[in-house]
Amino acid sequence: MKQIIVNADDFGRHRLMNAAVEEGLNLGCLRSATIMPGGLAFDDAIRIAKEHPELGVGVHLTMVNGNPVLAPEQIPSLVTVEGKFWPDHTTFVKKYFLGQIKLSELKLELTAQLRKVQAAGIKISHVDSHQHMHTLPGIIDFVLQLAADAGIKAIRIPGTPIKADEGELNSVGQLIGRAGLATLAKMAALKAKNKGFVMPNHFAGLVAGGAVDTANLRKICLNMQEGTTEVMMHPGVDNKILCRETQWEHDFEAECHAIVSPEVMLVLQERKVKIGNFSNLI
Repeated sequence: MKQIIVNADDFGRHRLMNAAVEEGLNLGCLRSATIMPGGLAFDDAIRIAKEHPELGVGVHLTMVNGNPVLAPEQIPSLVTVEGKFWPDHTTFVKKYFLGQIKLSELKLELTAQLRKVQAAGIKISHVDSHQHMHTLPGIIDFVLQLAADAGIKAIRIPGTPIKADEGELNSVGQLIGRAGLATLAKMAALKAKNKGFVMPNHFAGLVAGGAVDTANLRKICLNMQEGTTEVMMHPGVDNKILCRETQWEHDFEAECHAIVSPEVMLVLQERKVKIGNFSNLI
């Protein structure tokens, strides 16, 4: 059996991302999304989730490049002077391994994020994290315990090959980044399996050239192996606004178009691929 989980990350970050999730539900192969608890469009995302019971909703634990749930004075090591999380994974990782990120504060914040989603009345399908920070040593152990205590049984493991099929690597930095993530993913997978968590068999969505466009997604679908493949995506409906407001030069529209593409839907139908979410793993 082959199953695909197309997951929209950053659900709740912006209304234009939420709109893409709703479009993917109505017209395409999207049945999974992970909600950003500190996102400015969190309430709108909750509305969509409640109107679409077919959508599996996970928690997109956020430690970088976003807004905390707790007041900045409660978590000073996690935030800038403006009260925002540190801007990217590189900054966070450096501070974390230099001991400048207090794990006690991180635990408080991540617990608050998960509880915010629970309080909104959402049954949580799985956990993952913004920029894969949950795979870091020490953090993965707490995330697994946090999820287990909440009765969550599934987790993302971003185990992509160092050189993915979807595109060529453009720099030494990309190669090093892929290698580091692959190593962390293997370690995280072992810990998760030992604690009884379930996860997809395969992971895709890190495309060297940027977005998972229609050609990329179709190729992933054509080359799917047995078992479940998660495809990580960040769809949106207006690049001009989203690139400006997220400060990320990403082709959100291309990913939205791919999710609803008749070409992709035809491949899934012809190959009898089940379209699911993380709840289908349990």
